Amino acid sequence: MAEDKDREELALAEFHKKIKEAFEVFDHESNNTVDVREIGTIIRSLGCCPSEGELHDLLAEVEEEEPTGYIRYEKFLPVMTKVLQERRYRPIPEDVLLRAFEVLDSAKHGFLTKEELVKYMTEEGEPFSQEEMEEMLSAAIDPESNSINYKEYITMMVIDEN
Repeated sequence: MAEDKDREELALAEFHKKIKEAFEVFDHESNNTVDVREIGTIIRSLGCCPSEGELHDLLAEVEEEEPTGYIRYEKFLPVMTKVLQERRYRPIPEDVLLRAFEVLDSAKHGFLTKEELVKYMTEEGEPFSQEEMEEMLSAAIDPESNSINYKEYITMMVIDEN
């Protein structure tokens, strides 16, 4: 029993250390606050991949009653600790991503054109913003073929869980 408790406390201390380090990167004033617009980046840097809706819900938990545009570390820490303990917002596994791309690639070429990718990412599901689309295209599209080899892209994008 005592061993389990020690292991839990060690894991908790490790989560707190990771959260503090990620938060401090964006705490430019060194006053334990970050711009609310940086929270998504901080959360993703901790290996979590919430949807925009889930991110919005998380922000509602950590914002002040009267939003200031800043998030305080002492409000962020317990919420983010719980997210990490519960392993919420895990990245989508590589095989699931591959199957999703294969469904979009009805001709089974192993790639999608830039136009196809833009259409799917901006008109289906939770649409990408212009900025998100440009960011994805800069990483995903091969400039010579003007297409995405999705197997290579998935390998590059998947977060190693270990």
